[in-house]
Order: sequence, then C-alpha cells, then structure tokens
Amino acid sequence: MKLTSKTQKSAKSENQRKIADLLRLKGRVYVRLANEEIGRRFLRDAEREGFTFGDGAKPTEREYSDIFAVNRDMTINYVGFVGHIAFSGAKKTGGERLFRVDYEKYSENEKDYMVK
Repeated sequence: MKLTSKTQKSAKSENQRKIADLLRLKGRVYVRLANEEIGRRFLRDAEREGFTFGDGAKPTEREYSDIFAVNRDMTINYVGFVGHIAFSGAKKTGGERLFRVDYEKYSENEKDYMVK
C-alpha cells in the first residue's frame, strides 16, 4: 500500500505521543517550548487532550510561554522565575524528581526528548 501525504499525516497523528503520556513519569514535568509556533501547538494539543488551566480556562484562551508544568490532575500552568531556575539544571523541585521535556522533539516522536 502506497502512503499518500494525507495517509502519512494521518498515520503520524495516530502515532504521535500524547501530553497525557508524560503523566506516567514519576515526578514533576516541565515542558520547554522553543518558539511561538511550538508553544501554540502545545496549547492546541493540550486542549484537544482535555487539559485546562487550574481555573478551568482552555489552553488556547491563554498566551504561550517558554515553559509549562504538566500536572497529574490534567491541568497545565505557567512556570515562574523559580521554576525557570529549576528548569535550567535542578534534579528535583518540591521534593520530586524534575523531568524536563523538549516538546518539539517529544511531539515529533524523537527518541531523545529529555532536556539534559
């Protein structure tokens, strides 16, 4: 069977990792968004999967930022100054292991998507 570009796109979206899959990690998850395009994609993907902000707002109703926290209760939140410092090298935050994810690599199914 020959894959057309439409078929390839459909197959890719079916196999694309989900943000909710990150909740399986045992610890705190911060997601880096390299630019506005990736940021807006993350917000659309999060909304499609049922994530909201803590106050119930839909992700696409808010502006993107360079780092978001993904929470076990299917919420996302902005990461402030201290979170940015933690993202730049901390192994733990709030007593939990910190997982730093490059969303562009993660969403494109790259094997090495953790920020080192």
